[in-house]
Amino acid sequence: MIQFSKNFLWGVAASAYQIEGAWNADGKGPSIWDTFVRQPDRVLNSHTGDVACDHYHHMEADVALMAELGLPWYSFTISWPRVQPRGRGALNPKGLDFYDRLVDTLLAHGIRPKATLYHWDLPQALQDEGGWPERSLTDRFAEYARVVFDKLADRIHLWATFNEPWVAAFLGYGHGIHAPGICNAQAAYQAAHHMLLAHAKAVQIFREGDYDGEIGLILNLNHVQPASNRPEDLAATERVYAETHSIFLDPLIHGCYPEAFYNWLGPHAPRRAAGDLTQIHGTVDYLGINYYNTDTVAYDISGGWLKARLTPYVAPGWGFTTMGWGINPYGLRARLRDLQTRYNNPKLYITENGCALPDQPDENGFVADYERIAFLRAHLCQMHAAIEEGANVQGYFVWSIFDNLEWERGYSQRFGLVRVNFDTLARIPKQSAYWYRQVIQHNRLEC
Repeated sequence: MIQFSKNFLWGVAASAYQIEGAWNADGKGPSIWDTFVRQPDRVLNSHTGDVACDHYHHMEADVALMAELGLPWYSFTISWPRVQPRGRGALNPKGLDFYDRLVDTLLAHGIRPKATLYHWDLPQALQDEGGWPERSLTDRFAEYARVVFDKLADRIHLWATFNEPWVAAFLGYGHGIHAPGICNAQAAYQAAHHMLLAHAKAVQIFREGDYDGEIGLILNLNHVQPASNRPEDLAATERVYAETHSIFLDPLIHGCYPEAFYNWLGPHAPRRAAGDLTQIHGTVDYLGINYYNTDTVAYDISGGWLKARLTPYVAPGWGFTTMGWGINPYGLRARLRDLQTRYNNPKLYITENGCALPDQPDENGFVADYERIAFLRAHLCQMHAAIEEGANVQGYFVWSIFDNLEWERGYSQRFGLVRVNFDTLARIPKQSAYWYRQVIQHNRLEC
């Protein structure tokens, strides 16, 4: 039996585009995802987020369900184009009111809100001006952040600026898999730099405004390990680590970019102005860590600009999720130990952890997802072991509260603790939801 500290945070997470629906309701402007899903062959089965879970119209009932499930914290994201339809200038009062009501409803049910300003749904009007590779967008983001802080920071005391900027930059601008669907290596690295700078500007506003609470940044830090001890495999692993970890963590924690990798990039390296890294350095009160899987890395001359081939790693006794990701609970512990040794053991929250599974419902729509319970239990046990070894982990959020739109994979993947019937929009908690309620209630579990 392992016990967690009495102040440990337990919660669930979701993101605006994946659950809200109401894509053009009440004055909301189009996002890059609203545009992307309407292009042919971009999303599996041409699925869209137009309706999704329709959380926008079911918010009160959804929060009541969270309360029934005993959830102390809910981590949600704010849709920039719902608040500011063109990403600049005029605000949308009905959009702001939705999040105002959401926060009040959460608090009325005894649930603490945690909010993220950006989870990939850039206003399309700003993409039309060039998107994240354009430096001017950092100021637009800061203006948006100020609006949201002024409206909600009296009741929200745990904030994040960006969720997974690597995904937004590299899948969106580098590989074309996500919106806006651009394939340009230099644009991807420039977008990543500008997201860091936009984060820093938003944090400056938060701190100068003397808002009560903490603000940080959420990174997807999947574990990477070399295929062998050959120098070329070790070097390839370090390049993958640099792109997914160091280009964000080094500026935030150490105030610099990883020099060897920056030189490797050559013409793809991001342009930066004097003072950018000074502005970015030290701008996190905490780091959010999203962990799902582990990859083995080998040198490959045909492996893109990193010259690396990534192969999913499966720990003994485990298998794959329906995303094709190998399950390796120890990888979470390894990431946390790495942050201790390389990055001065920062304050951490596990802001996403979960798995997509086949989830076969019975005749009543109930899912006895014992495989998900095993996944979550094993990761919590490894996280606790890392805490015992000194990792500064203060909370844990399951991804996700609901089955939802899994971006380019449409509705083919189910991550939720609650099953959503996308025909009727009925919500049915799975076995894992009741198991997680017990973990939270007792603040402990068997390993």
